[in-house]
Amino acid sequence: MSWSLVKLSEICDLLNGYAFKSADYVDESNTLSCRMSNIRPGGKFDIEYNARYLPDDFTKKYEQFLLKDGDVVIAMTDLADSPKILGVPTVIKTNGNSILLNQRVGKLVIKEQNKVHFPYLQLALNSPKVRSVYKRFAGGGLQINLGKTDLLSVEIPLPPLPEQQKIASILDAADSLRQKDQQLIEKYTALSQSLFLEMFGDPVSNPMGFGKVKLGDICGVGSSKRVFVQEFVDSGVPFYRGTEIGKLGAEQAIKPHLFIAKEHYEKLKEKAGVPEIGDLLLPSICPDGRILRVSNKEPFYFKDGRVLWIKVNELSINSMYLKTFLKELFNVNYSAIASGTTFAELKIVALKGISILNPPVELQNQFAERIQLIVAQKQQAQASLQKSEALFNSLLQRAFKGELTQNDSKEDLL
Repeated sequence: MSWSLVKLSEICDLLNGYAFKSADYVDESNTLSCRMSNIRPGGKFDIEYNARYLPDDFTKKYEQFLLKDGDVVIAMTDLADSPKILGVPTVIKTNGNSILLNQRVGKLVIKEQNKVHFPYLQLALNSPKVRSVYKRFAGGGLQINLGKTDLLSVEIPLPPLPEQQKIASILDAADSLRQKDQQLIEKYTALSQSLFLEMFGDPVSNPMGFGKVKLGDICGVGSSKRVFVQEFVDSGVPFYRGTEIGKLGAEQAIKPHLFIAKEHYEKLKEKAGVPEIGDLLLPSICPDGRILRVSNKEPFYFKDGRVLWIKVNELSINSMYLKTFLKELFNVNYSAIASGTTFAELKIVALKGISILNPPVELQNQFAERIQLIVAQKQQAQASLQKSEALFNSLLQRAFKGELTQNDSKEDLL
């Protein structure tokens, strides 16, 4: 059986969504807007995620944009630095609702159903080579915005239908392993949140009546000394920007790309100090609470302004408690703390002024001890996830080289 390399435009067409205005939305109805945020990383569809409702009579007014069960949609916009959903197709499940296609989401129409197995197409469009092709359209901006022509210009290998089905079946089994690991990690995260609420209550309403203290009164709040571009070296002490700090705060592995000389690091340490165990670092744009707690003595430095530094006095407040408190607070009240119209950004003065619930330190320490046990279990699950991710990616690469289902070697098409 032969493979062929085809442009997506040869096997699919694309219908653009409608640009509904913010004034069109209503508090509640049976008609929802399908936006790019409803396409979740990995290609899952969730119309309930940050749901937005439209008037029910829009289903007639914009009938050509009405989606039905089994329709395939694809995101046409994503973040340039870390695209997760751009060009990844997903299947609509209406669950009895009316769903209208919004702007920046396209409806992917497969021209010949008997030649394309959708689960295979979804895997092909989510492959590293295709992701890299789409990322080239970023153009240095914050977002990648693909038009119909750009999105359909990508090439994918298209084996005969039976082989597509076999590839999809094998990869689906491998994917189920990593999904189980991911679900376990999410359960541990939810357990940490549940424990915090059980011991301390809501951070805004403070139902347990704990005393409050300004963050700036018990911790140092600031940023780093400026490091200039010409001061970077090829190797040495890692230097992190807001992006890297955010990933570390989300417990993601990173590979340092920027470094400063050890001698420079020592001078900065002498003049202004460097992060110590228990200190908290967070990107200035931090709505989801991606806060890094320094947990070892490995030296590193970070970018001024875009990363905020909380120097924690463990005699006054437990840093594990403080990290969790701020994460919970940002989840429910970030917009009231941060400022800015385009990107809500945390300022040092606003961070200093945050009112922190101040329960007895003994209670904070008890919380931290229990959290450490959860963290240890979560780290085991993350290690298992890395292995299942590696297995899936290995199988994915073999699949598009023609090595997964056939013994004879094929040209590396993807």
